[in-house]
Amino acid sequence: MADLASVGVIGGSGLYRFLDSADQVVIDTPFGLPSDPLVIGEVAGRRVAFVPRHGRDHRFPPHAIPYRANLWALRSNGPGTLAVPDQLVDRTTGRRQTFYDDGGAVHVQFADPYCPVGRAHAIAAAHALRWVPVQSATLVIIDGPRFSTRAESYWYAAQGWTLIGMTGHPEAVLARELALCYTPIALVTDTDAGVEEGEGVTQSEVFRAFAQNIDRLRELLVNVIERLPAERDCPCPHVLDGLPLPVKLP
Repeated sequence: MADLASVGVIGGSGLYRFLDSADQVVIDTPFGLPSDPLVIGEVAGRRVAFVPRHGRDHRFPPHAIPYRANLWALRSNGPGTLAVPDQLVDRTTGRRQTFYDDGGAVHVQFADPYCPVGRAHAIAAAHALRWVPVQSATLVIIDGPRFSTRAESYWYAAQGWTLIGMTGHPEAVLARELALCYTPIALVTDTDAGVEEGEGVTQSEVFRAFAQNIDRLRELLVNVIERLPAERDCPCPHVLDGLPLPVKLP
């Protein structure tokens, strides 16, 4: 068990390079193969497993990502973490967002969807690196792959939802169903369609903003991983206590 990862990272393929001495691990799951083989290596003395959410070649659009396989594969290699928004709103449709389809309903607590300890360490790491993180934000998850209309963007803002993404759910609830710590680090790349002028966000704009910040993101992830406690001291490991599970978890 010593070679299992204690931290998991789900992100873009540009983050591969923050792992030292990385190895690929092919993991099959009851829900099929993950987006790509896990890449496992060392970061700040910790064993870290990384899975590219969209696949190395970006072949999975947001609505077709094998979310359940990705989270199951990470669980098989040890629990994972990372953070900054504190709430989410699910506006997706048709995504499989439970591991417990058969054998009775399993209702997990989800009022606060992200790990409080992971969030605290991520915020502290951001401050240490002179980032100014938004410490309270609601992330609304849309299906995509299209961007929002201007009316949708205004509506999200009117509800008080401050971040828009396509991939943070069902990851969050799947992680909760596996008793994993889960908290997202959200890089703001654009203003969606929330301005009167221009055509709204474009794919090239998003990719350009991400590329400009990739080195800072790697530095932030390393700093967060250095801060994470070796033993989890948060509510996440106990969310399944007392619940009858219809499947055996890895």
